[in-house]
Amino acid sequence: QVQLAESGGGLAQAGGSLRLSCVASRRTFRNYEMAWFRQAPGKEREFVVAIAWSGDITYYGDSVKGRFTISRDSAKNTVYLQMNNLKPEDTAVYYCAADSVGGTDYSKYDYWGQGTQVTVSS
Repeated sequence: QVQLAESGGGLAQAGGSLRLSCVASRRTFRNYEMAWFRQAPGKEREFVVAIAWSGDITYYGDSVKGRFTISRDSAKNTVYLQMNNLKPEDTAVYYCAADSVGGTDYSKYDYWGQGTQVTVSS
């Protein structure tokens, strides 16, 4: 069992930045692919970005490419999401997820955090 806890959400203005953190409860976190998804009201959960267990492979959703950056610190069992040049359409609840296989399909992920709200004002 892996428990995930996100933090760092909040309110930002358009063009601003926020950094989200996700702390995993187990050391075996390092064997899992980690990802961020987001869900806006009335919309489906959307893939944002994922990082392989090795940390050397990342892939991004088209809507965040060039603006968001994922990284992981295995020593701290933590994954970060640096979000720059935020837009109002980035407003959503952001979820951290972990899975031994991973990918862009949220239904494939076994472990989820509780989510953290990000609100971007225009």
